[in-house]
Amino acid sequence: MLLRRFYDDKLAQASYMVGCQATGEALVVDPHRDSDLYLQAAEAEEMEIRYVTETHIHADYLSGARQLARRTGATLLLSGHGGDDWSYTYAEDDGARLVFDGDRIEMGKVRIDVLHTPGHTPEHLSFMITDGAATDEPMGVLTGDFVFVGDVGRPDLLERAAGVAGTMEAGARVLYRSLERFRNLPPHLQILPGHGAGSACGKALGSVPSSTLGYELIANWAFQCATEDEFVAKVLEDQPEPPAYFAHMKRLNRDGPPLLDGLPSPRRLAPEGLPALLDTGAVVVDTRDPARYAAGHVPGTWNIPLTRSFPNWVGSLVPFGTPVHLIADGEAQVREAVRDLVFIGYDAVPGWLGPDALEVWAARRGGLSTIPVVDWDAAERARRTEGALLLDVRRSAEWREAHPPGAAHIHLGHLPARLEEVPRDRPVLVSCRTGHRSAIAASLLAAAGHPDVRNVEGGIVDRVRRGLEVVSGS
Repeated sequence: MLLRRFYDDKLAQASYMVGCQATGEALVVDPHRDSDLYLQAAEAEEMEIRYVTETHIHADYLSGARQLARRTGATLLLSGHGGDDWSYTYAEDDGARLVFDGDRIEMGKVRIDVLHTPGHTPEHLSFMITDGAATDEPMGVLTGDFVFVGDVGRPDLLERAAGVAGTMEAGARVLYRSLERFRNLPPHLQILPGHGAGSACGKALGSVPSSTLGYELIANWAFQCATEDEFVAKVLEDQPEPPAYFAHMKRLNRDGPPLLDGLPSPRRLAPEGLPALLDTGAVVVDTRDPARYAAGHVPGTWNIPLTRSFPNWVGSLVPFGTPVHLIADGEAQVREAVRDLVFIGYDAVPGWLGPDALEVWAARRGGLSTIPVVDWDAAERARRTEGALLLDVRRSAEWREAHPPGAAHIHLGHLPARLEEVPRDRPVLVSCRTGHRSAIAASLLAAAGHPDVRNVEGGIVDRVRRGLEVVSGS
């Protein structure tokens, strides 16, 4: 048997290839939109991709299952569960085969049994794998967003991201019953989840790539709840705010993800064209690190650094469907950014500009804009002497745990819709956990024309380290 795991760090997302080496057949589970990755892997392993499937209708990335099936001629397998309210609408048009709880996929001696594991979503499937050449006992389960290492999939996304009212608590109760069924499987089973630490599909995902059911039964908080009501309360508590793009992913993945013929290649734009581009209201994302952006940037641009969280913050802050222009140091960074963007459905990347665009701007406009970076001593002095507002842009759960007294709170992902709440008649000091998210927020406020924005270096971590006062609660 062949089992390969593919992991995208920025999405914290795992996909898998399962195959029978004797027959050369393979199944790909939960592929993203870079189909070439799976085609190259299949070629290297001398396998033919016969089946493509996914565990559920994803919220955090645009599925590549439909696309990979088209490119390979493989049979597309989709969940037949979910009912009238939440089922794949494109399955019949694409000739997909619906699979249900108890169905089996066979490739030589490799067996994959379909388990319906609803709760995170109504249609969610898990896939139990048996290497029949070795034993009739199953070796593991591809659990998707059902069971993670140390956590379980959140049941609130249909309501909080996709707007399907009244599904949050009901989904939590269904998830509890799925877990009760799951705990009776053999404890030796490998747990091979669809996400790791950093994913917004749960609240406490572990960084370890796999586990066993036996270990999760003693270490995963979800299996420690004594009653259904206790589980429901805990699973809905302190879930992270879903990025805005999640709602669009849900809809597109349900109705038919757009197909890509390779990743886009945006053209390099002439540096002299940047002013006209900004004058049209175009979104121009400067992907440089926050320190360089703060030291000198073109006014009107946004700073979303090309780090692990790049797709999350683009998807949270840039309205879905809006073309994204990039400022980057070179073509390698542009290729990385484009791949990140198309994974979350931002296919329109018309062009990019290099550092020479900043040089041209500075020469013609008398310099670049800056964002002051201050420590807590300077921040507290500005609050006392200038009446500065301290704005915390962390998640709500982080805010409730500890925040500076007298601070205001707006989650970074909600800031574009709440810019008018930020006063312009006094300085604004932006803080987060370490200074990364606050740098993004400061760039948004500056681009929106706020006259005096400063980023607090080190965030709440540095404030606590210094022994400065913090309070808890809402």
